[in-house]
Amino acid sequence: MFPFPSTLLPTLAALSDRWQPIGSVQTLYVRAGKAPEPRSVAEAQAIGGYGLAEDRHASILSPRQLLVADNGAYRRWDFPEGMLRENLRVDFSTRGLASGDLLRIGSDVVLWITFVCEPCRLLERRAPGIAAKIGRDRGMLARVLRGGTIRRGAEIAVCRAIAPALSDQWQQRVQQVACAVPEGAWISYRQLAEMAGVQTAYCRAFPKVLAQLPAPVAARVRSPRSGAGEAPWSGAGFFGMAQD
Repeated sequence: MFPFPSTLLPTLAALSDRWQPIGSVQTLYVRAGKAPEPRSVAEAQAIGGYGLAEDRHASILSPRQLLVADNGAYRRWDFPEGMLRENLRVDFSTRGLASGDLLRIGSDVVLWITFVCEPCRLLERRAPGIAAKIGRDRGMLARVLRGGTIRRGAEIAVCRAIAPALSDQWQQRVQQVACAVPEGAWISYRQLAEMAGVQTAYCRAFPKVLAQLPAPVAARVRSPRSGAGEAPWSGAGFFGMAQD
């Protein structure tokens, strides 16, 4: 339930002999601000701990900075271009990836695979019935561990089960984040939702999920008004992993 201490994780430099070639980047998308659709680009700048520059999903507190989907999913479901709204489309199956795996793109960029992307309402509207069937073909979400330039056609290598594993179940992720809040600090419902990778609409279900935790831990999740006088938690360390 608790996040792994970053001090127990190997540094990226220590993994140099553990990378295995797995495929390449086929297409690359960035969706800026309020743009209605993602924009296909030849290259994008990845920023460590933040996401893709100028992309609406970039956030230091989010486990969903990027979405990685694969060509096979598009073929199996006969999707039109960009249907999954992925940031990266690759030429290998993302169904074989697991939370905690690392992807190295080119020689610099490293992504941490966090969890399976759940089907959204927009996808269901565009393809009625797909939410119940698509499963892991929806793609895998990721954070940027080490930044650099991602280019279309760049080679990708994988390093298995290195980073902390986050659950595919949102309830367990909510509990995991809540358990990481230090004693004497608190976290807002909105920040908890962001760090657990769920929409704020889920906040109404948080009390039931948090009730399964020890009362002192659950009490660290509160509204900003009730947290007055105590320090809010910055989230520091939860997504931490040494990079060099």
